[in-house]
Amino acid sequence: MKINVKILRFDPERDKKQHWQTFSVEAQPGDRVLDVLNYVKWYEDSTLTFRRSCAHGICGSDAMLINGRNRLACKTLLQDVAKDGGTITVEPIRGLKVEKDLLTDMEPFFDAYRAVMPYFVNDEPPPPGERIQSIEDSERMDHSSNCILCACCTTSCPIFWVNGRYLGPAAIVQAHRFIFDSRDKAANARLNILNQNTGVWRCRTAYNCTEACPRDIPITQLIEEVKRAVMYQQA
Repeated sequence: MKINVKILRFDPERDKKQHWQTFSVEAQPGDRVLDVLNYVKWYEDSTLTFRRSCAHGICGSDAMLINGRNRLACKTLLQDVAKDGGTITVEPIRGLKVEKDLLTDMEPFFDAYRAVMPYFVNDEPPPPGERIQSIEDSERMDHSSNCILCACCTTSCPIFWVNGRYLGPAAIVQAHRFIFDSRDKAANARLNILNQNTGVWRCRTAYNCTEACPRDIPITQLIEEVKRAVMYQQA
């Protein structure tokens, strides 16, 4: 199949604003969008800049807007987003500063991640073996444990677009993972953080985050669980 790849470009050393550039590429229906971007970079324009790493949907590096929707380029097949002779559009994720082309500054995103204490806290003396957890307790954090920090959810959130201080869905999901870990002892500290005006109450239940997640995590549901935990703590 032959497709046109329309990419939103920006070079801070040359451009005053973003602009579109289109490349014509021969590809197979089973190729991924990442394959096409690699082809453009390797054979058409080596200045094209984007982030990618594992190329298997695990690292979350290559999140971008594909046909107006947040996706991972390494998981998106051409046959799902374009027909022969058609055009796909590729843009950087929204709400974060564009450094160059499809590359955004991820520091604000990871600042929010670090703010929710995304690590295990337990000062009790360690047991001789593992810290045992029941299957039922483990299932409470199954979904949030699947987050790969790709930022698809946070950068699809309209609240985050207009208020960059909002911690965002990904940070709340990471907090959920530890709040509902029966072995962790810092749930109250995290709930206090999420009870601030930059926390869970900024969520307006738009469901953009859930629809954007490449790991099929029910993000809105998890945020609602955290809200209930905050209310229970404050009661």
